[in-house]
Amino acid sequence: MFTSRRFIQPTIYPQSLKTPGRFCRAMYLKECLRTEKKSNSTSPQWSEFREILIAMKDGSAEKCFIPLPNFPPVSHMDLDDNIFMLPGPVKMHPRVLRAMSLPARAHRDPTFFEIHREIRELLKYTFQTNYDVAVISGSGTAGMDAAISNLLTKKHTAVVAHNGKFGERLVEIVKRYSNAIAVGAEWGEVIDTEKVAEAVEENDVDAVVLCHNETSTGVTNPAWEIGKIAKKHGLLYILDGITSVGGIEVRPEKMGADVVVFGSQKCVAAPAGMAALAVSPRAEEMMVENPPYYLDLKKHLEKYNNPEKADTPYTCAIPLFQALLEALRMIKEEGIEERWRKCAAMGEATREAVKAMGLKLFPRDERYASNTLTAIWLPEGVTDKEFRGTLKEKYHVVVAGAQEHIKGKVFRIGHMGIVKWTDLAATIVAIEATMRELGLDVERGAGPGVIAEHMARYGL
Repeated sequence: MFTSRRFIQPTIYPQSLKTPGRFCRAMYLKECLRTEKKSNSTSPQWSEFREILIAMKDGSAEKCFIPLPNFPPVSHMDLDDNIFMLPGPVKMHPRVLRAMSLPARAHRDPTFFEIHREIRELLKYTFQTNYDVAVISGSGTAGMDAAISNLLTKKHTAVVAHNGKFGERLVEIVKRYSNAIAVGAEWGEVIDTEKVAEAVEENDVDAVVLCHNETSTGVTNPAWEIGKIAKKHGLLYILDGITSVGGIEVRPEKMGADVVVFGSQKCVAAPAGMAALAVSPRAEEMMVENPPYYLDLKKHLEKYNNPEKADTPYTCAIPLFQALLEALRMIKEEGIEERWRKCAAMGEATREAVKAMGLKLFPRDERYASNTLTAIWLPEGVTDKEFRGTLKEKYHVVVAGAQEHIKGKVFRIGHMGIVKWTDLAATIVAIEATMRELGLDVERGAGPGVIAEHMARYGL
């Protein structure tokens, strides 16, 4: 392949050098050659450039040409500079990012016990509860898995209400450990409380399980009313608050909820990878005798609520816990009720703005539309790839698609956590521009005008 020439044509390694990482490795190898270093590496990455070294036996590395990879142009989307409007994971504040990048520390050090202690108190504030709390290194699903597996066995039966992807996941989790009576509604519809009451009254039931805010459809279910049903019959009430806690009013004691779970990457605006739980004294007394080893909730609760040394039973995700602490501090600074108010105002503004642009909401009853995200039907004749692709690549706005049978038909805008009104305004402007670019008839300024009105109403 090579001659005695000391110039390597740029067409020789077009695939090998097409990424920045491989380009950097090539430059490193060139430097090794220049300093007459030798390597015994047999890795594929080294092999890709072995012939370069063979061709340059005389050590004239300065004349060895390394072709530049196909770096994106300046106008290309930068993942560090976009308007990130997903319903989780969400954008994180620089304070949270800095906390996550702090130097490593020992998780059994007394200073880290203080971090856990502060997280514990801030969690109680965020949950608006006096229950014991715990944090598990794992996703929100890990939190729900822990709650259900520690409270239900094959001797128990739970009514599980579902009207979307995550409610259906709860049915699957309950079936893994216990017996489930599924009470379903169509995606986009709200859970019928009368059907839940009927299922409870007609069966020998031990618990009720509900997804409070169904993220897949943008519907908030009547958790308070269902809590009254559970309380009336003396049932355990396990609530998935993964996209409601921190964005929608949740008060476990007043709702009658025995366990509430949230995911760190949603309304709290921390990194993904942590699940927080608030657990009632009654639920603690009813824990099963043989729980999962890692998800042993009693062990997590005992460790985390130790008044002298708050801790976790196993190694926690140290950088994530540091970031969670900062995110929770920011909620306390803003005020949990103010965070609820902001999400409610943004939710209303988003719904009115998209309707003003001729788009249709996915929830069938707007009274139950979520305040932390909005699910919207895609315009007719436009594909998901065209619509979200244009938003992302041209306007640097990232919104979510949908799942299962509505995938490619619905998109979702998240307005939870630290999303600002200017983020929302820019998103609506970009949606309007995308619609016009794709040949859709939309009144110029209709959607952005609605957002401006709501910003003024909110006091901005």
